[in-house]
Amino acid sequence: MAEKPKTETVKRPAAPPKPSSFKPDLATIGGAALALLGLIGGLLLEKGSIGDIAQATAAMIVLGGTFGAVLITNPLPVVLRAVKALRAVVFEPAYAYMTTIDEIIGYASKARKNGIVSLESEAQQIGHPFLHKALNLAVDGTDLQELRNMMELEIQLGELRLEAEAKVWEAAGGYAPTIGIIGAVMGLIQVMKHLENIKEVGHGIAVAFVATVYGVGAANIFLLPAANKLRARARHAIQLQELMLEGVIGIVEGLNPKLIRIKLEAYIEPDRTAKRAAPAAPAAAAPGAKGGSVAA
Repeated sequence: MAEKPKTETVKRPAAPPKPSSFKPDLATIGGAALALLGLIGGLLLEKGSIGDIAQATAAMIVLGGTFGAVLITNPLPVVLRAVKALRAVVFEPAYAYMTTIDEIIGYASKARKNGIVSLESEAQQIGHPFLHKALNLAVDGTDLQELRNMMELEIQLGELRLEAEAKVWEAAGGYAPTIGIIGAVMGLIQVMKHLENIKEVGHGIAVAFVATVYGVGAANIFLLPAANKLRARARHAIQLQELMLEGVIGIVEGLNPKLIRIKLEAYIEPDRTAKRAAPAAPAAAAPGAKGGSVAA
């Protein structure tokens, strides 16, 4: 009985972490801690107390007014997505660029040897939805230009959704200082009702301005930085998708896997590429050997 021909399978590396895989963002945590330490430390050095700025009424005015305005500005589904996206501010999504490149190169090597149709089984097992869709379209014989147009449209729409989430927190950062001023004016109105007691007037004015502190502080320490952090996360996610698309395009075009790797590694930060490509230390030259070493 004749032996069945062995089918070659791509030896894939461990699947790259999905965007749902997070690790604590030390920059966000450390930055927030440093900002609060500076503000509270400065207050205490000026012989103030935390009780001076611990005003539940001011917090209610600023937070309630700010998020009420945000709900008026943005559709509810976008606000809910933005709230869920806050996790990406404190926890950094783990996007493994090099692992993704290795996986794509494995597909490219097999496609170059056996044809792109040989990737049909592997394409069904890909975990990342963008790469899964792109490679399946390629295996199905989709026209190259049409494939590029479809996937670029998906990238653009995804970028718009991520930008809408960031704009929710940017809008909140714009409203919070103004709502804080409104809270301060409301407090001053109450103070003006009791001008007969000078001591109470002084205390009331101090309390009234706490709302301004809350509004300006929340905007500049959390809300606006959160919006910019989400934009940074979005750029990384879009960059990874562009890397995947260029890899699939290279596979369809039948490019040499080495050329595809060089092309995809352009998406990676230079320091990471240098660590990956760093050669081992050369052995010491034998005595009497001709020529000198070449400086890197």
